[in-house]
Amino acid sequence: MLLPIKLICRTNRVHEDGTASVFIQYCYSATKKTLLHTGVSVPPSYWNKKQGLITKHLPSSFGNHEALNLELTRVKRVAEDLVIQAIQMKNPDKGAFVKNSFSPNLEKPISLKKILSPREAKKHNKSDIYFQFDEYIKSKERKVSKATLTVYNNVKSHLQAFEVFRKEKISFDSLDYSFYEDFVDYLTFDHIHLRRKVVLTGVKLNTIGKTIKHLRGFVKDRIKRKIIPPVDLSDFKIPEEESDAIYLTHAEIIKIYQADLSAHPYLVDYRDLFVLACLTGLRFSDFSTLKSEDLQRDMLYKKQQKSDHWVIIPLRHEAKLIFTRQFSNKIAYLTNPEFNRHIKTIGNLANIDQQIKFSYKRGNGTSVLTKPKYEWITSHTARRSFCTNEFLAGTPVELIMKISGHKRTKDFYKYIRISPEEAANKIKELWQTRDDMKLVKPERDKLGIII
Repeated sequence: MLLPIKLICRTNRVHEDGTASVFIQYCYSATKKTLLHTGVSVPPSYWNKKQGLITKHLPSSFGNHEALNLELTRVKRVAEDLVIQAIQMKNPDKGAFVKNSFSPNLEKPISLKKILSPREAKKHNKSDIYFQFDEYIKSKERKVSKATLTVYNNVKSHLQAFEVFRKEKISFDSLDYSFYEDFVDYLTFDHIHLRRKVVLTGVKLNTIGKTIKHLRGFVKDRIKRKIIPPVDLSDFKIPEEESDAIYLTHAEIIKIYQADLSAHPYLVDYRDLFVLACLTGLRFSDFSTLKSEDLQRDMLYKKQQKSDHWVIIPLRHEAKLIFTRQFSNKIAYLTNPEFNRHIKTIGNLANIDQQIKFSYKRGNGTSVLTKPKYEWITSHTARRSFCTNEFLAGTPVELIMKISGHKRTKDFYKYIRISPEEAANKIKELWQTRDDMKLVKPERDKLGIII
């Protein structure tokens, strides 16, 4: 999970010279946080709050923005290492430990003269795997969704935690088969989840697979850019298991759409957006950012954030009604956790309460969870529901993929979630549409009726 650390500038507290201090904010519990002074100060107007960095327009009298951002990256990494160390030590007061241990080794607000030039800094950090990971993430900021950026940061956090666990610095030279085996073992049995009230160790098999997949992608990118020499990753296999995930039938989607929300009017927009996603197959990152101009000639023209790929989606009558109604007022800003929480409530109100049992591998055992169906609903359920319902309705897979944006048939079929009974009924329907598989001719009585 992503470390609860970020860079902030206290823009409401400006010094006499017009600058404000940059701090590292560490939220070590749901209600408690501490601030670590980085030693860097900049005018508030040159601080990018969203990205947590100094803008390129910083006047040279305050220092070089690239050099300052490199320094902020370094001290933030120091804080991250301390947090991981506190977690691995099971320190009861992580906040105090980090605050007392942290030191950026800076006497006063830093200037360009006190650190390496940008060219020297890049040369110095060429072999630093975490510096390179930060650079890799920056290169992807305009190309992938925020959710994917979070995944990248999670991979980096897993590496940092593993480094503390094994008490040995990780570099690009570390990446051999022994490292791979030890890293997978660590994630399977020893990794401690952050920000959990109850200590939980080990991650799911598919999470391990995702970590290895993106670690490989990062290393290959650095190789292609000739930042590091070639690394043999052929033995870095990606473990995976078929994920348990639900889909909603058309009947269940209707129940959600017709649910009585008169006592909960704030849920109407969430309900309508979820149903719209069920009818279009859009991801949360796409349906939560729809604009009125995306509708043209009764079709949605949308560039998918995750794949950077255009899709054209025909709208059913109900979907068009929802879309046009939503844009009498613009869609408010939504977060995925908030959306998931509310859609579960709506599923409960719609009586989508069939008990569903799922199992998954954790370590060398199997965990089994049984919950009512509405508890399994997430924003991604809508996309799975669209793909599965269209598949069951007989829509050619190639056409569904044009709408969903899947590029590989293999990836598409991972979305299909049908029970053995549904599969059997589907085959039975296909048999009834043809008679070329009959082994004998049907017998008829005197009136010509098949017996």
